[in-house]
Amino acid sequence: MHAWWVANPGPMPTRPLVQGKRKDPRPKAGELLIRVSVCGVCRTDLHLAEGDLQPRSANVVPGHEAVGTVLETGSNDSRFAAGDRVGVAWLGGTCGTCTFCRRGKENLCLTPTFTGWDRDGGFAELMTAQEDFAYAVPADFTDEQAAPLLCSGIIGYRALKRSSLPPGGRLGIYGFGGSAHLTAQIALHQGASVYVMTRSTEAQALARALGAEYVGGAKDVPPVKLDSAILFAPAGELVPYALRSLDRGGTLAIAGIHLTEIPSLDYADDLFYERQVRSVTANTRTDGEELLALAADMALTPTTTSYDFGRADQALDDLANDRITGAAVLRVH
Repeated sequence: MHAWWVANPGPMPTRPLVQGKRKDPRPKAGELLIRVSVCGVCRTDLHLAEGDLQPRSANVVPGHEAVGTVLETGSNDSRFAAGDRVGVAWLGGTCGTCTFCRRGKENLCLTPTFTGWDRDGGFAELMTAQEDFAYAVPADFTDEQAAPLLCSGIIGYRALKRSSLPPGGRLGIYGFGGSAHLTAQIALHQGASVYVMTRSTEAQALARALGAEYVGGAKDVPPVKLDSAILFAPAGELVPYALRSLDRGGTLAIAGIHLTEIPSLDYADDLFYERQVRSVTANTRTDGEELLALAADMALTPTTTSYDFGRADQALDDLANDRITGAAVLRVH
C-alpha cells in the first residue's frame, strides 16, 4: 500500500513526513481491515511530525480521523461486516482493567493505545483498527464531512463538557481551527453565546458567519465577562488572557494534547473568585457516540479544505502556518 510516515521528526521545512510503499496490514483477532477513503489532518498529527509528541514507534503512520470501508474482519468480530462504513478516532484501545477503565474514565487508562501514535493511522490506503473502538458513521455525512468529527468534533465536545458552560451561558473560544469551529456550532445550538478570540482573519470571518456574538484578536478582551472558555490554540501564553476574561466561578478548559509554556499566574488577577483550569485528555467512546448522534441531529456543518493524498506534507505545512480555515482532510481513495 501507499502511505505517509514520520521518518525524522522536526520542523515542517525539514520534511519529516515521507511517502512510500508499506506492507499491507493484516487484521488480528478483534480487528478490522479498512480501506481508507479520507483522513482528517489534525494538529496532533503536526505535533507528531514536528516532534512535540515523540513517536512511540519508528516510522509511524499518522492520522486519526479516518473514514473508510471494512474489507475484512479478524476472528471473533461481530460489530461490523465487510462493506460497512466506519470511522477510526484517536483513542485506539484501552486495557479495560485499570482503576480508570473500571470507573468509566477510559480516557485516563494507564496503558492506552492511540491511532496514528502507537499504531499506524489513516495517512495510508489501508489500516487496521480494533473493532470495539471503531464507529458507525451517520449516513447524514459524506466521508469528507465525517472525518473531522472523529477527533476535532469529539475532543471539542469533551472540552465543551469540561468547561462547565451553564445553560444560555457565555463561552469564550481561543483559537478557531478544525475543532473550535465545530464546538462553536454545538454551543450555539445549545443556546450559548460565543465569543471568539483568534489571530487568523479567515478564521475570524468564519466565526462571524457561524454566528459568534463577538470576534477579536487572540489577546483581545471580550466585551463581557465569560462563564466558560476553551483554549484550542496550543499557546500557553493565552492562558492568563483567558482566565482574566472569566467571570467569578468561571472555568477554562484546555483542549490540546500539547501546550507551550504557561506564564506565571497572579493568584488575585487570574484565579481568585473560584476561577479554575481544567485539562482535556483524549476521550471516551461514549463521548464519540454522543457527538456523532448530536452532529447528525443538529446537522453540524464542518468547513473543510481537502488535499489529494500526495499532498499530505503540504496539508501539515499549511496547518503549521495557519493557512487552513476549518478542518483539513486528506483524500486517500
